Amino acid sequence: MHPELIDTLVIPNTTKIIFLIMDGLGGLPGPEGMTELETAQTPNLDALAKKSVCGLLDPVGYGITPGSGPAHFALFGYDPVKNNIGRGILEGAGIDFPMTEQDLLIRINFATINSDGLIVDRRAGRIDNETNRRICQKLQENIPLDGNVEIIFQSVKEHRAVLVLRGDGLAEEIQETDPQHTGMAPLSPRALVPEAKYTETVLNGVINRAREVLSAEPKANMILLRGYAKYRKYPSLFERYRLNALAIASYPMYRGIARLLGMNIARHTETVAEEIAILREHYQDYDYFFLHVKATDSRGEDGNFDGKVTVIEEVDALLPQITDLKPDVLVVTGDHSTPAVLASHSWHPVPVILSAATCRPDMVAYFAERDCIRGGLGRMPMMYLMGQALAHAKRLEKFGA
Repeated sequence: MHPELIDTLVIPNTTKIIFLIMDGLGGLPGPEGMTELETAQTPNLDALAKKSVCGLLDPVGYGITPGSGPAHFALFGYDPVKNNIGRGILEGAGIDFPMTEQDLLIRINFATINSDGLIVDRRAGRIDNETNRRICQKLQENIPLDGNVEIIFQSVKEHRAVLVLRGDGLAEEIQETDPQHTGMAPLSPRALVPEAKYTETVLNGVINRAREVLSAEPKANMILLRGYAKYRKYPSLFERYRLNALAIASYPMYRGIARLLGMNIARHTETVAEEIAILREHYQDYDYFFLHVKATDSRGEDGNFDGKVTVIEEVDALLPQITDLKPDVLVVTGDHSTPAVLASHSWHPVPVILSAATCRPDMVAYFAERDCIRGGLGRMPMMYLMGQALAHAKRLEKFGA
């Protein structure tokens, strides 16, 4: 079934849907033989699972390790392959950068290299936001216009920033310069198609100058480039599903995805408790809520097994503040797996709870990977989750005669 079939069946309703997304939720067994989710004490999530329908979701496909962009597009019912987009545009949208059709947006990771030019920290020790802003200003002041291409540096958060090249003849088919491993030199921004050769030349100039400008920085002394993307427009959640949506997310990239898909963006928050407070404050104003928890993914990427367990337990303790709103549909899942033992995204499917009055409760008693595979949703592509949610919210009519 193609996900766009859902669009033709949508009918108006006043029902409410909440997607609680714990980024990087899925895991692998740690020292004690259990995953982070299996290790965490989650009485509220377990109780919800017992009266709901559960399963495992594949963000892109079997064996495919997804980036956060395609995984979130799949969560919202967009084909993650057809709608794959470089992370640069997501970061740019996340900080509400005014994009134009001339723009090539690129995500920057500030990194630390040693005297031999080898990467020793791909995230520059997760520098603070003030340092990030200072460095972006330093680059902006010391890297001038390159021919007919305007060069713009925009701070995002911690070690992440956005590089915008604005001009004619730019292409996104460029090799990323982040080798994804320490102990290696940054890669060259090599053109992958002949039309990208000009862009390669511009980027080589930017990178070489940036290295000079940042040479005295103790941590962020190099830039790594990822997620090249030219601007494009997407059909919104309202256009597709007639959903008036609110995104509650602390991290700019996820706010960017939501903005690209036409969601309203809640004010910035720092904690899960603050996010839930916003949900409760605006519960009567919207009918779809995307509530994003970033720290599960961050702890996983840091290889911090116990830290990820703690975040899951924090969300569990706050869950009653969501369930007592009695939404017509409550989905609890992640966008992908980030096992702490791998310290990176992985291809493993993600556990999911779908709670609604119209569910057929299954035999799952605990919200965990090995339990959810026995759930009534089985193992399914993530892009079909939105259709399930709309159906349970009574927002889809019958297909065919």
